Amino acid sequence: MQGTATPSGGGSGEVFLDFVRGLQRFLEELAASQGQVVATAILLGVLVGAVFVVPALLSRLRRVAARSVESGRAGDWLAALARYTPTSFQGVLLRTIQLVVLFLVVGSFLVVWGVTDFAALLDPYVQDRSPTLINAVQTAFLVTIAFVLSDQLQRAIDRLTLALDDFTEHQEEILLRLGQVTIFVALGATILSVWGINVGGLLVGAGFLGIVVGFAARQTLGSLIAGFVLMFSRPFTIGDWVVIGDEQGIVTDITIFNTRLENFDGEFVIIPNDRVSDRSITNRSRKGLLRLTLDVGVDYDTDIDTAMDLARTAMSGVDDIVDTPPPQVIPKSFGDSAIVLELRFWIDHPTPPRKWRAVSAVVREVKSAFDEEGVSIPFPQRTLKTRDGTVTDEAVRSLTADGDE
Repeated sequence: MQGTATPSGGGSGEVFLDFVRGLQRFLEELAASQGQVVATAILLGVLVGAVFVVPALLSRLRRVAARSVESGRAGDWLAALARYTPTSFQGVLLRTIQLVVLFLVVGSFLVVWGVTDFAALLDPYVQDRSPTLINAVQTAFLVTIAFVLSDQLQRAIDRLTLALDDFTEHQEEILLRLGQVTIFVALGATILSVWGINVGGLLVGAGFLGIVVGFAARQTLGSLIAGFVLMFSRPFTIGDWVVIGDEQGIVTDITIFNTRLENFDGEFVIIPNDRVSDRSITNRSRKGLLRLTLDVGVDYDTDIDTAMDLARTAMSGVDDIVDTPPPQVIPKSFGDSAIVLELRFWIDHPTPPRKWRAVSAVVREVKSAFDEEGVSIPFPQRTLKTRDGTVTDEAVRSLTADGDE
């Protein structure tokens, strides 16, 4: 018994060609019976439905499913499915369906208007198992997988951020970008392998190129490395009041290349990260409290304990300073004209405006308290005497001349 020849493509390829031939015959019959304009209108309706109607229906179904899960009416299997289904996979699936429909509709237009024979056009690729077609399908699949993995990585990092209180937005961004770079570099290497391109040669060339770029951009690479160090060592975060070398201000942004401050004149200062990492950094916001000091002098004839009690009581009544730690008054030194007392007090959530408000309030309150109790704050004085203890007119004139100068 003589066997029947099997097409070389066979299997799924022959099934696909049969589907294309059947669709083409249907379109040709539709155009012959209803006319090309009617057939075109039907195809346009299919295209509009795929691009606009189907996404709207799917969005409505997702909202209904989400409400069902939140209200507890959905079963456990639906809740688990909603929790673990990648959002990017849903989007990629929808876009893939829309792309397939668009391709079919455009091909159907060409068939209806007699421009081309799609079955004859696709037959060589399918029957001969064209490597180009197979590689293209594999590439599209790999790209889809990479985007789904990228979305899942972002969701995992978001969950990690919620679980860890001290995980900053910039650390989240750095981790996400590193993960995405890793995913897409692996994707590129895999796609090159699929298309038969020698990855080893490209790596050798990239190595030499990396050496050249490294020598040409040493400072930029230094800033990049220092940026990663700052991101994870976290000597400061956005909103902190810091002093970096000779610059101070509020941190407004931290990138992988530079740190941006807004100083107290309203100017923005951009400091390369390699300069930040090799300078001393003072973070005045880290503890949430900042101690301020202020010197005040009292007359040598004043009782020091009384002056200290007055200053301490006056500072305790200032709203801009905290009660814990309590304000302190320390006898500091013997001045030229006064006993110097050091006033120590703390402010919370330190910023420059809060600092100056607290200092101004303490100065006003301590001055008022001293005035009420007759405690004098002496100004600098100079006394000139001769050897016999008298003050001569010449000495007075000399003192006056010095003061005029």
